[in-house]
Amino acid sequence: MSAADPSRPTPSVVVRAGSATDVGRVREHNEDSVVVGARVFAVADGMGGHAAGEVASQLVAEALAGLEQRLPAGPEDVTEALHEANRRVLQAQQGRPELRGMGTTATGLVVAGAPDEEGWVVFNVGDSRVYRVADAQIRQVSRDHSEVRELLEAGLLAPEDVATHPLRNVITRSLGTDPAPDPDIWELPVTPGERFVVCSDGLSNELDDGQILELATEHPDPQRAAEELVDAAVRAGGRDNVSVVVVAVEHGPGEAPGGAA
Repeated sequence: MSAADPSRPTPSVVVRAGSATDVGRVREHNEDSVVVGARVFAVADGMGGHAAGEVASQLVAEALAGLEQRLPAGPEDVTEALHEANRRVLQAQQGRPELRGMGTTATGLVVAGAPDEEGWVVFNVGDSRVYRVADAQIRQVSRDHSEVRELLEAGLLAPEDVATHPLRNVITRSLGTDPAPDPDIWELPVTPGERFVVCSDGLSNELDDGQILELATEHPDPQRAAEELVDAAVRAGGRDNVSVVVVAVEHGPGEAPGGAA
């Protein structure tokens, strides 16, 4: 699938990715961590104050990056990596009172499956997000684990009131808990021309879907797209750390647009 795979010199698709992160205008520390590999693309948004959130998100990023060292067979391998990340966060708190209560979101996508049957495994714990951009449209693939989402789904909160609701920053699922939370998982085919935006809520709380769509597609280079998205969120308020990974799926050297993937 990837041009970086020497065993497949003419893959049907090539995946390129870029990332950017910023502390924002209000926070003193950046507690986000990102993963950009050949098969794993993720964002973790830490919480816990001081350096604790940064520790939690980095531990999760390291556990997810470990999937690069083996060929994930499917959702079960991604779930196990997240459970391992949860164990690492809990173990790090032992004997260190300053880290107690730390936790983190984790969201992203992984290329999984046999080489001739590869697909995306999208995962989420918390309120960081994965968007899919295709055919000039944007769709949130992940599902927020948050109090306001539950209120919205119950019809107890209007969409226009989300930004000012006192529970807008309260999440209902995170890594760093006992028992370990189960992630939400989605499986998608790999499709030439699609893009994914993986982000912390520092992006989605500042920009609406239309703005994210515009910036994600305006720049062909995913690195430039990620930088522009982060810059726009900081300009819009920057009330939280902002982290973005943009993943672009392109036709491989042996495929023309409109050909079989």
